[in-house]
Amino acid sequence: MSGLYGTVEPNVIDDHMLKLAVEEQGPKDEAGYIAKREGIDFKDVTSLHLDFKNIQKIDNLWHFPILTKLQLDNNIIERIEGLDTLVNLTWLDLSFNNIEVISGLDALTKLEDLSLYNNRISVIENIGHLKNLQVLSLGNNNLSSLENLIYLRRFKALRSLSLNGNPLSEDEQYKMFIAAHLPDLVYLDFRLLDENIREIANVKFQYSIEELSQNEKLEQIKQDKEEEKRRELDSHKAAYVEFLNGPFFFESIYAEDVEGLKIASLPGVAELMDLYRTKCTAVCQAIFDYGIKHRGVRMAEEAIFNECLQEAVCENQTMGVKKIKEFEENNSEVLNELTQITDQQKIDDTIFQYNKDISQLSESLLALELLLVKQIEDITKDYERNITDMTSTFLETIQGFMTQIRDMENEHHEKLQEIGINLLERVIKGEMDEDMADDLRALFADKDTIMNALSSSHEIHLLKIDNREDDIVTKINNWSTSLSTKVHKDELLRNRKRVAEINKFMDHLHDELDNLEIHDQI
Repeated sequence: MSGLYGTVEPNVIDDHMLKLAVEEQGPKDEAGYIAKREGIDFKDVTSLHLDFKNIQKIDNLWHFPILTKLQLDNNIIERIEGLDTLVNLTWLDLSFNNIEVISGLDALTKLEDLSLYNNRISVIENIGHLKNLQVLSLGNNNLSSLENLIYLRRFKALRSLSLNGNPLSEDEQYKMFIAAHLPDLVYLDFRLLDENIREIANVKFQYSIEELSQNEKLEQIKQDKEEEKRRELDSHKAAYVEFLNGPFFFESIYAEDVEGLKIASLPGVAELMDLYRTKCTAVCQAIFDYGIKHRGVRMAEEAIFNECLQEAVCENQTMGVKKIKEFEENNSEVLNELTQITDQQKIDDTIFQYNKDISQLSESLLALELLLVKQIEDITKDYERNITDMTSTFLETIQGFMTQIRDMENEHHEKLQEIGINLLERVIKGEMDEDMADDLRALFADKDTIMNALSSSHEIHLLKIDNREDDIVTKINNWSTSLSTKVHKDELLRNRKRVAEINKFMDHLHDELDNLEIHDQI
């Protein structure tokens, strides 16, 4: 990069630059000296200034997982990149750079304030996912189309917009267009949008706004329907029966079966396939209905388990609170009395008794926790037993249905073989000359050729059936295993946390006693 004083080489964002930047922005004086000596963990940094560093490429910012504010203005950045890990970013300044295209912001869904002032941007694009955007600065760029600003209508939280210094800001309709098309905007180019201007603008652009609003409503309806379909599909996947409520599975059997599709056009095969499709679809629907119902049973069982678990925990906590209150009532004046007593023997006796009461309280609370652990263990065993039974029943039922489909495929294959032999005889006799395409005729070169084609098709179908059955079996088994693992892990964490709380409370009681100013015996 050439400048007034010669050529200046671009800088790279490396560990040394980041370390210096963090130290410069860190605490000063004695605290700063200690921080510099011991080092500041990048993982704890929430704000980072990298302005005026002659940076050309954004890189190595994955070190800052909780960063919320990033300043990269006044550099020579040409492309927005390297920000995917900064998912907690709410404020980003990329002003005074050489950026031509808005991109690379997909992961920054929490972003509220974005400055791209003084770059080379000609189109507002690729930020539709920034639903929380409140402030957007795009002044001094190359934006020329007022129509492009309609893109900003999707940002319902946008309150402040800066566009001054762009070619479009010279348009005589600039302010009116924005006032009419961005009804939620409060500030334009750092000035409050006058309500009188907004009213005039609404009249001026009334018809175009009405058409735009209508199109947006239709688009929203479309998006809502797509979202509903997505949620519905997610619920089907959670039941392990997606795409089984219709002929989708049957069609998937033939999707990669080239020979089978050829054979389907043979005389008499179409009717046979229609019958197979009808029967297969009916069984698939039965699997789907059962899967949805069984998922409801699983969810109900999980809800009962969580309810029993919560009830046991709450009851145990209530007993623990009662024990603590009894201790506090019995010892409410002990600490105060200790500061007044002058007799050393009495002080020793009182302290001994108080420590004994603390120990008894600790034992009582730990005993309650042990009791709760046993209760939860019993509840969990019942839950796991029910889960195992449900999983077993589910697997038996699903495998029974899949056996039906497999039997249908075998029966269909046998009938196709009969048709194939009959057609082969007709081909040999010359009775199929006008009724058969060349690619089909090649299948009837001899008995082995047609039988191999039918067997290949049959094997593809059976493999599809087996794979779908294996998929369902694997998923229900994984659910059962992961659920059991999670229950035990959650209980272990709960127990550790509770024991730590008890020990911390006991330490607090002992610290209160240790820090007490007691009269020395004279």
